Amino acid sequence: MKKLKLTLSILFVIAFTISACRKDKTPGPQGDTGSTGATGATGPGVGAQGVTGNTGATGATGATGAGSTGATGSTGATGAKGATGSTGANGSNGATGATGANGSNGATGATGATGANGSNGATGATGANGSNGANGSNGATGATGAAGANGSNGATGATGAAGSTGATGSAGAAGATGATGATGASASSYTLSNQNVSTVSAPYVVPAITQDIVDNGVVLVYYRPMGGSAWSVLPFTNSSGLSISFDSYGVGYVLLEANQNITNNSAQFRIVIIPGTSLNSIQIAHPGIDINSLQSVTSYLHLSN
Repeated sequence: MKKLKLTLSILFVIAFTISACRKDKTPGPQGDTGSTGATGATGPGVGAQGVTGNTGATGATGATGAGSTGATGSTGATGAKGATGSTGANGSNGATGATGANGSNGATGATGATGANGSNGATGATGANGSNGANGSNGATGATGAAGANGSNGATGATGAAGSTGATGSAGAAGATGATGATGASASSYTLSNQNVSTVSAPYVVPAITQDIVDNGVVLVYYRPMGGSAWSVLPFTNSSGLSISFDSYGVGYVLLEANQNITNNSAQFRIVIIPGTSLNSIQIAHPGIDINSLQSVTSYLHLSN
């Protein structure tokens, strides 16, 4: 019965609201919520349940009341922290993007002006003179040079003019024997032993070669290895490709060179010096002489071997 009364009250309010809306569509101001009435006393006994009526249409929502929002309640206690979830697998790396094109080079900046030259630094002080070094020891005495050539003999005196034939006189006393005339200049020879020869023309000392020999004489040079037996006139070439040349001569020396170095003091030279003549004159005066043979030359010129 109580539910029926409540339903009829709701239907009455809805009907009143719809009627009011028809008269004036403008809603009036929301009234204050009335106080809840006291619950009526329970009637005696329970009546029979009435038939449930159809549900009425839902009424329009009333305007929000003007009451202020209540204060915010205090924050509740923080709940316990949940367990840390497992780490997910790493995702695969994405493909590398294409390299961008190189930008064009910027224009070269202008050359800056040349800076001024710095001033010259002051001259440093002169260092102290170092102490004098000790005197070096005297070098060994050089080997004795070869003997000089024999001096040339004086020229033969001129023959006096023949006098006219006089009368045959009586035999006079035997006159004294006249002095022997001077002997002409003779040839000489010198041996240079234990020699080296280089590929650069080098001088070998022969004091017997004077300016007169250079101007009017002949110089011949012969070679053999140390300990060998046969002499060969220069220039010399053998089957092994060795060649030795006699370049020239001057006052006090001859110039010799080879196409390969001869070391270990393994060369020996014989220098023949012939004054006051030429090679042609010698060959004319001695038709059988063989310049290529040292034995032939020493034999014709009466030189010792």
